[in-house]
Amino acid sequence: MARVATSDRNFYDRYYFNGHDRTGDIFVVTGLGVYPNLGVRDAFVSVRRGEAQRSIRFSDAIDARSIEPSVGGYRIEVIKPLQTVRVICDHPDVSADLVWEGAFPAVLEEPQVIMAGPRPALESSRFAQVGTWSGTLSVDGAEIVVDPAVWTGSRDRSWGIRAVGEREPLGRMADEPTGGWWWAYVPLRFDDFALMIIAQEGPDGHRTLNHATRLFADGRIEQLGWPRFDIAYRSGTRIPESVRIHLTTPAGAPLVVDIEPRGFVALQIGSGYGSDPEWNHGQWRGRGWSLSTLYDLADPSLAPRIPHGTLEHIARATCDGAEGWGMFEHGVAGRHAPSGFHDGSAMAP
Repeated sequence: MARVATSDRNFYDRYYFNGHDRTGDIFVVTGLGVYPNLGVRDAFVSVRRGEAQRSIRFSDAIDARSIEPSVGGYRIEVIKPLQTVRVICDHPDVSADLVWEGAFPAVLEEPQVIMAGPRPALESSRFAQVGTWSGTLSVDGAEIVVDPAVWTGSRDRSWGIRAVGEREPLGRMADEPTGGWWWAYVPLRFDDFALMIIAQEGPDGHRTLNHATRLFADGRIEQLGWPRFDIAYRSGTRIPESVRIHLTTPAGAPLVVDIEPRGFVALQIGSGYGSDPEWNHGQWRGRGWSLSTLYDLADPSLAPRIPHGTLEHIARATCDGAEGWGMFEHGVAGRHAPSGFHDGSAMAP
C-alpha cells in the first residue's frame, strides 16, 4: 500500500516463517517486513545449527512501485493464497529456495495490544498456520536436505503497530516503565489436528491476551478455554526446560499438552526484534544494504542478551497420546510475579 489508514510511524506489515527437521539440531527463522510510513522494507534469515547461528539481513527503500514482497536477495512468492508460499534467499552465506505448504487452514488470532502508558506500543492482527517445508537450503557451504516428510514449522502474517525503525524518546515511560511482560505463543502440529495457544500477561499476571483453539483439517475449530501454564525454568536463567499446558474442551473435559523445548533462536540476536543492538526492523540503513553475521551462542558476551528477550524453541509435544511438533515461543521481560521473577534481574532458583 502506498498509504495506510494511520500516520503512525510504527505501522508495519510482515511475513514470518519458521522451520525445523524435528531433531532440535537446526532451526530456521525468517521474515520480510514493509513499513510504509518510514519508506523502508527489509528481510532477515537466521539459521541456528548447534551453537552457531548465521543471520542475514537485507534492507532497502520503498519506491513508488515496490509492491512485490522482495528486498535485496530475498523474495516471497505466493503460489496459492493461504496455502502455498515460496521463500527465496540468495546470499553467499545462506542460499535457500523453500516451499511452504499449509497442513491445516490458517487461523485468525485474537488481536494483540500492549500499552505503554496511554499509547499502544503494539496493536496488531495476525493469521497463523502450521505446515511443511520442501526445497533446498545451504548455510556456510553446508547443504541441508529439506524433506517435507520431516520438515515442519509455522508461519504468520501480521499487520498493525509495533516499535520499528529508529528508537523513539521514552519520555515519561523512562521514569514510569510498565514493569514487566510475559508471553507464550505455541503453534503445534499433530497428525489429526493443530493447536494454537497464546497468552500475554502483565507483571502481576493479569492476562491481556488469551487464545486457545484446536483446528481440524475440515476447518472445524474448538475453543479450549483459559490455558494454564506450568513452566520449569533452568536454574539461573529464564529458559524453559519443560512446559505443561492445561486446557479445557468445549464439553468441559481437561486437555493437557506436555512440551519438551529443544534448540532455540533468540529473536533479539540477529533477527531484528526487540533489543537487537545491530539492527532493528524498519531502520534506515541506506539503499541496497545487507549484513551477514555468524554468532557463537556459547560466547559469554552474548549471554546477557538472552534472558530478557523472546526465545523461539523447537517444541516436541504430546496431547492425548499423540505426538506433535511445532514451536514454544516464550519471553519474560522485567517482573512477572506468578513466575517468581520479582524484578528484571531475577532468575530461576
